[in-house]
Amino acid sequence: MNDHAASRHVEVRIGDQTVAAAEVTTAEGAGGTARTSLYAASGHIAPGSRASLVDAVMDLPEVRASSRLEATVPLGDAEALERLRQRTEDAVTRPAGSTALLDAKIPSPGRPKAGRGPSAGAACATDATATRGRRPPTAEPPTGSSGGSSGGSSGGS
Repeated sequence: MNDHAASRHVEVRIGDQTVAAAEVTTAEGAGGTARTSLYAASGHIAPGSRASLVDAVMDLPEVRASSRLEATVPLGDAEALERLRQRTEDAVTRPAGSTALLDAKIPSPGRPKAGRGPSAGAACATDATATRGRRPPTAEPPTGSSGGSSGGSSGGS
């Protein structure tokens, strides 16, 4: 394990409710492995919210600079797993308890993986929180104590 890891919290919100979130950890420097755990709110959430979360994670500069991805996804979250397969190469999944583990290569920045449509929105990110979405879910400015934003609620790490 690398002692120098960067950590981010990413959220998809509808109004003031967080419907999906991820914890992302990357080793300092390019070419390493990015690790993420994806979570979704219980019950029904708007279609596309989980895919938007995957896009927000994959669009983080430190994830794009990584060469591999290790993702933990709730077992049965087909939307997130499908988007991860679209955004990565050579993806291998396996069950692990109540989750699915995905190991994959991240395409180099100059060679984006096919299957990513032009309808994906832009990610907003700070060191504490990235918020992403479309209407619905609506994009809201990131909040947090370490992103230079003033006011708002704090994002936990």
